[in-house]
Amino acid sequence: MSNGMGLGGPAVESAIEAHGLGKRYRRGWALKDCSFRLPTGRICGLVGPNGAGKTTLLGIAANLLEPTEGTLRVFGAAPESAEANRRGAFLAQEKPLFRRFTVEETLRMGRELNPGWDQKAAEDIVRAGNVPLGAKIGTLSGGQRTRVAFALAFGKRPDLLLLDEPMSDLDPLVRHELMGTLMAEAAEHGTTVLMSSHMLTELENVCDYLVVIAAGGLRLAGEVDELLAAHTLLTGAKAGEGLPRDITRHTVVESRVSGRQVNALVRPDGPIDGAWQTDTPNLEELLLAYLRVPDAPPLISPSAQVTDRAGKAVAA
Repeated sequence: MSNGMGLGGPAVESAIEAHGLGKRYRRGWALKDCSFRLPTGRICGLVGPNGAGKTTLLGIAANLLEPTEGTLRVFGAAPESAEANRRGAFLAQEKPLFRRFTVEETLRMGRELNPGWDQKAAEDIVRAGNVPLGAKIGTLSGGQRTRVAFALAFGKRPDLLLLDEPMSDLDPLVRHELMGTLMAEAAEHGTTVLMSSHMLTELENVCDYLVVIAAGGLRLAGEVDELLAAHTLLTGAKAGEGLPRDITRHTVVESRVSGRQVNALVRPDGPIDGAWQTDTPNLEELLLAYLRVPDAPPLISPSAQVTDRAGKAVAA
């Protein structure tokens, strides 16, 4: 069976590149031997079950955590470097803001701390949500605080924006509005975005790149279109015990039997024989399959692979 590791070198600069990245806590490994790259200019969804290591990965990239093993680079620089700090911005799930500051004071703080600050961009994001500049942060609604946090992040004019479940506590309307703001700002300025989220249907509408982590390891990485095209949903009749041989000759990600019917998500290793109904999965179907089967064989597209000094692809 194929492990999905292709050949071919990266064509564009890496916003993030990880080599054998691992982080161990007292309870065990949160990340283990993760190797991948995120090309610049992508909107990337970071997906995985709770405890899979998503926040740990973002924390290492944002220089909030140190890896136990391996390395991670942001635009080729160490996360603790001035270069990485200048080019990156991180928005944590809890969106830490000074509650006694007014919105105006918060934006002024952003201006004083960031040499490349764009005051107009920050104020435009705040005003688009009708957030009063004179209001104290502690008096704002959850959606308004999130908007101010986004204004701080985009006012920095980062080349890389790291978002950890940024909209999990918002109602659907506010999420939709802020997601539109995020996409418009990223498209206008070519910002690379790495965003963890459990909102699978929303990711399908905004992301063109994907990184999936499960059981501390990398399971999927690459362009959404390529990953979808590499998989096939099979539906057919069950005959006998176990999975039909027509399926097992391919790389099986997930299979389910309901009565006399077999449903399977596979990565075809050649033509599909037999009387099977075949469909291309949507992003939600693909992600749910990998989340339900955390030890499914990994698939890393060529653009997401890192290479060793000899130019050979490194396994995830």
